[in-house]
Amino acid sequence: MALAFDEYGRPFIIVREQDQKTRLKGIDAQKANIAAGKAVARILRSSLGPKGMDKMLQGPDGDITISNDGATILEQMDVDNQIAKLMVELSRSQDYEIGDGTTGVVVMAGALLEQAERQLDRGIHPIRIAEGYEMASRVAVEHLQRISQKFEFDADNYESLVQTCMTTLSSKIVNRCKRSLAEIAVKAVLAVADLERKDVNLDLIKVEGKVGGKLEDTELIYGILVDKDMSHPQMPKQIADANIAILTCPFEPPKPKTKHKVDIDTVEKFETLRKQEQQYFDEMVQKCKDVGATLVICQWGFDDEANHLLMHRNLPAVRWVGGVELELIAIATGGRIVPRFQELTPEKLGKAGLVREKSFGTTKERMLYIEHCANSKAVTVFIRGGNKMMIEETKRSIHDALCVARNLIRNNSIVYGGGAAEISCSLAVDAAADKYPGVEQYAIRAFAEALDSVPMALAENSGLQPIETLSAVKSQQIKENIPFYGIDCNDVGTNDMREQNVFETLIGKQQQILLATQVVKMILKIDDVISPSEY
Repeated sequence: MALAFDEYGRPFIIVREQDQKTRLKGIDAQKANIAAGKAVARILRSSLGPKGMDKMLQGPDGDITISNDGATILEQMDVDNQIAKLMVELSRSQDYEIGDGTTGVVVMAGALLEQAERQLDRGIHPIRIAEGYEMASRVAVEHLQRISQKFEFDADNYESLVQTCMTTLSSKIVNRCKRSLAEIAVKAVLAVADLERKDVNLDLIKVEGKVGGKLEDTELIYGILVDKDMSHPQMPKQIADANIAILTCPFEPPKPKTKHKVDIDTVEKFETLRKQEQQYFDEMVQKCKDVGATLVICQWGFDDEANHLLMHRNLPAVRWVGGVELELIAIATGGRIVPRFQELTPEKLGKAGLVREKSFGTTKERMLYIEHCANSKAVTVFIRGGNKMMIEETKRSIHDALCVARNLIRNNSIVYGGGAAEISCSLAVDAAADKYPGVEQYAIRAFAEALDSVPMALAENSGLQPIETLSAVKSQQIKENIPFYGIDCNDVGTNDMREQNVFETLIGKQQQILLATQVVKMILKIDDVISPSEY
């Protein structure tokens, strides 16, 4: 440990407990960081594309997740290395901003790191590599803008939206029903979209799942689905033109808040108390009936006596409905959430065309459908599946498809999938490298090579000969100068992605390249890693 002395010759400490810390400096630090980043990318590389494999992750308390959504896999993986954590953050930011392409962005970053390692071995300074990558990413993003195509759609003609959502779903486990699920996703987004403002509020789309039934039974409900049933089995199962009172106050007599005891020593006293409670409750029910409510949805529970009285008074009720669901019901039915009985007025009731209780299979599973609401902005995607894993994975897939549809409404440009956009960018970046006289051109060429890793991974996962396939597609693009040729993963027999209808959103692709470059630049700029020693 090097000692430093001040002007009086007294030694002072620069790094505390330096002998107990492990420290990597200079090129070793960069190599170690690159190795960590590559390791994470290698895990996700095999789950890229329509033939990608899924990963099975077991949580600390034994719950299992099966997924091939990049962000989900990395979230569940317990990553210890700091650089690997950066990769997890990278996929998360892609997920937050775009919603899709979480695997691709990590694979891309891993490829860039791999190329950077080769450049470092040649003795090129990491900062020059980072600057070269920055220039190359700019070229690539501009090139994507050039080769992108706009397509027009409206509320009636949304085929192009469905095609793009199908591309997203084809790499997921649900790809056998991708057509119907893509249509559901697009219809859901269009139902809540404001096409003039090009804005979509995804909070209004609720995704519910129930085990049992098959994937094909998945449906879109123009309304709200609540995982509750009527509080009394003899209440009506179907209410047309319902006026709904949404309450957050308990439907029972108030409990005395004092510490005093009430001594009841005669039957008469007990009777009067009981009568009082019943009268109090009767008034509550009457109040609801007076304002014209035909259904009560309550955030709290009520006891059996209350339930019995409600049944007798023909006032169907639902109890224990969660706060989030209450809000959605209020938005959909145009009602107001009422905190006190005194404030109930006819204007505060929500309106729904049909409220029905539906039971599933032979079990006691029942759910409430609230449909044809006054304000039909809230919709629910209801997923069925064979087991819990399947439903969870379908929820994640639907989320990706919803995000893609939303991004297309915001910006309707698309590029071609199947690695076609990456190959085209790679060629453009390679051509641009000649314009730069400095050392950066090596880094720019390396960037072009890294772009090829995505189509290469697609070919590898599809069981094709990776290098052969890639060079064939690349030469085809160069020869005909058309950016539509990609990897034929599904073995359809054509490389033309227009014929295969494989599209991706432009903003998603641009974001992938920009985010991957940013993270790689950050990793390259780290030259000293100081960590406390292990116990």
